[in-house]
Amino acid sequence: MFFTYLRRELRRRRKAALVVASGLALGIALVIVVNSVSSGMNRAQDKVLESLYGLGTDMTVTKAAAPPGEGETTRRPRFEFDAQDNDDTAEQARDLVMVQGFETLASSAVAQVGKQDGVGDAVGGLSVRVMKVNGQFKRGEAAAQPGQGKPGGDTGGGGGKVQGGGAAFDIDSYSAYGTDVTQQDLGPLTSSKITSGRTFKATETDAEVVVLDSAYAKEKSLGVGKTLTIAKTPYQVIGIATADSGDAAAQVYLPLAQAQSLAGAKDKVTTVYVQAKDSQQIDAVKQTIQKNISGTTVTTSADLADTVSGSLSTASDLASGVGKWLSILVLVAAFLVAGLLTSSAVSRRVREFGTLKALGWRSGRVTRQVAGEALVNGLFGGALGIALGLAGAWLITTFSPTLTAQLGGGGGGAGGGRTFGAGQAGQGGPGAASRALDIALTAPVSLTTIGLAVALAVAGGLVAGGFGGWRASRLRPADALRRVE
Repeated sequence: MFFTYLRRELRRRRKAALVVASGLALGIALVIVVNSVSSGMNRAQDKVLESLYGLGTDMTVTKAAAPPGEGETTRRPRFEFDAQDNDDTAEQARDLVMVQGFETLASSAVAQVGKQDGVGDAVGGLSVRVMKVNGQFKRGEAAAQPGQGKPGGDTGGGGGKVQGGGAAFDIDSYSAYGTDVTQQDLGPLTSSKITSGRTFKATETDAEVVVLDSAYAKEKSLGVGKTLTIAKTPYQVIGIATADSGDAAAQVYLPLAQAQSLAGAKDKVTTVYVQAKDSQQIDAVKQTIQKNISGTTVTTSADLADTVSGSLSTASDLASGVGKWLSILVLVAAFLVAGLLTSSAVSRRVREFGTLKALGWRSGRVTRQVAGEALVNGLFGGALGIALGLAGAWLITTFSPTLTAQLGGGGGGAGGGRTFGAGQAGQGGPGAASRALDIALTAPVSLTTIGLAVALAVAGGLVAGGFGGWRASRLRPADALRRVE
């Protein structure tokens, strides 16, 4: 009897039921879209952080460069050349390999960090910048002044004016990262995938081999088996790596010992990449390291996320702030409208419910009948809202609008290369500069979001049913008799 009456009444009041369901559907669809976009923002931000951190890295340990004291100046690149008199065509070249961004830590700091409570693994790396200058000097020639003889002649007075000559040099700059080849599961190289050749072997701790970023390899027309010369030392290219997202962490990767030797930083590292045993205890591990190892800066992915700006950050703030509040307001409005419409429908059915109560229906049965109709409307609105929400999320993922993530202080000096580690992105060392990454936005929909939509649909039906049921329970059979014509 309950379901028969329910089906008949819903069919008879199709328009009113559709209005209630549509209002709930819009609110639920908006919640799904906002939640999926927020999830997409988090994924995009994770991709940005992975490009700096490396997969599996929970935090980094660095030592910020101390500000120059009184009378001191910041170290600047310095090249020295000899303008040789005996050869006017000889090309001269110099490579300057500098530690990038921060003061160095002793290699022993890696083991010290690894011994701290809560640390699962720790590995050190050295970020450097290579500046290559090559070109040649050209001597000028003395030209005779009016009224003077030829330069060097007997009639010379004050000598001729030197014309021509000069120097023309090209400057090439790129970032390099010294990686611990015995522990390649942490650090920036893990954010790239080997697409040609191979990665380092554990035995190549001091081998003259390199892995190149694919973009840099293409720019320099280098491939597996070719040679890259750094500071007069030839390095064999053994692999090409392609970044999973955004820019690569470095343009050249080489064994840590080789990077230390080139930069004159023996037994030194710039960054310690740390993996916590429990991802829920990252803050506690951070505090432990800062307390027990003085002079270091520990930066987690949450700290680094605060440095991300640009349209990604703006859109994320809108989705998490304005979007969520808008969703809440729309849902509240939809629930109220559904309740009021249901209550209004009950007032138009006074004769019907009064007659039913006169025939023996108890108030509880009438209330359950109204609540059942409202619940079905809520479930129908939920199904419609889920469909609309999934369609909206699909459209966002299909068209994938591009967002820009601006990383303050994350880049290196000349050449636009990159530094490494969250600490550098947050503080920036000498030569640090901001840089931008383009990220395609997606809107993944999780089962949790679907479950939330179903819960909201049921809640909407119950709210509407509560309004209508309360109104119906107050009706008396006499009301029906007064309206009988």
